[in-house]
Amino acid sequence: MLFQHVAIAGLAHIDAPRRLSTDEINARLKPTLDRLGIKADVLKDIAGIHARRLWDGDMLASDAATLAGVKALADAGIEPDRVGLLVNTSVSRDYLEPSTASIVSGNLGLAEHCQNFDVANACLAFINGMDIAARMIERGEIDYALVVDGETAGLAYEKTLERLSSPDATEEQFRNELATLTLGCGAAAMVMARAELAPGAPRYRGGVTRAATQWNGLCRGNLDRMVTDTKLLLSEGLKLAQRTWLAARTALGWVAEEMDEFVIHQVSQVHTAAFIKAFGIDPKKVLTIFGEHGNIGPASVPIVLSKLREMGRLKKGDRVALLGIGSGLNCSMAEVVW
Repeated sequence: MLFQHVAIAGLAHIDAPRRLSTDEINARLKPTLDRLGIKADVLKDIAGIHARRLWDGDMLASDAATLAGVKALADAGIEPDRVGLLVNTSVSRDYLEPSTASIVSGNLGLAEHCQNFDVANACLAFINGMDIAARMIERGEIDYALVVDGETAGLAYEKTLERLSSPDATEEQFRNELATLTLGCGAAAMVMARAELAPGAPRYRGGVTRAATQWNGLCRGNLDRMVTDTKLLLSEGLKLAQRTWLAARTALGWVAEEMDEFVIHQVSQVHTAAFIKAFGIDPKKVLTIFGEHGNIGPASVPIVLSKLREMGRLKKGDRVALLGIGSGLNCSMAEVVW
């Protein structure tokens, strides 16, 4: 789907305040590492994750998303009652029900005419939320939409470190659960609008999505545990990404050399290097934050986009590619014209 009348009127991110280093994690897991004879520092030397950010205290996903939502609305310069749609895209959630979106909506004081719901699709949900909002805006159903995401990984860290510290932990268990220790906390939000209501604002052109759902068993996660086949997830994810890239070339006219920035979902050093090599991307066009922030799930793409703007790297007319793969497997690639 390509859009003619959709703009990004506001954008914001929130960095979680507490830094947890990989050295601290390795120190806690040293008895297990020694017992299993594991000498490689997989998290730091291979994944390239030196630290991740966690929230202080018992931060709920809705609280984090609310903080980002307030900041994005202020950035857009609109009042909450003008929002016609709220989409929460967090992997993290407060409860099975009600929806986390309803809690964020209540926190923000959105109007009764504002639709609100959760969209869950692993690490692709924020881009999916952008697409849903853009379709409604393009059709003239709403003027403004707010897409939010708040990720909380504290419980997953607590329980995973507890399990891997057990004298009964096996090498297979360690390998399967290690990816959990790459996760990070953070929040992001975006206000999307009819373009005529936000003159001069960046445009959302739309994107393409491809699926390889026969591989839905490669990463299975709950709030306190995630089991991942990292090797197969990378290889099959890359195959899917290559098919999605071909679709993006056809639909969006992408040529790697002509794009100005690539916002790649932040998983690891290995994942990013594979993307760069596969598509012939100039590494200077890829801002990476996984080294200090870890994998913040669906929030990572909007967080990097927001950081690029904050750094002054985005100029009027720049073509920005958004790329992500989510366990399932699903892959989305979309374009923003700054």
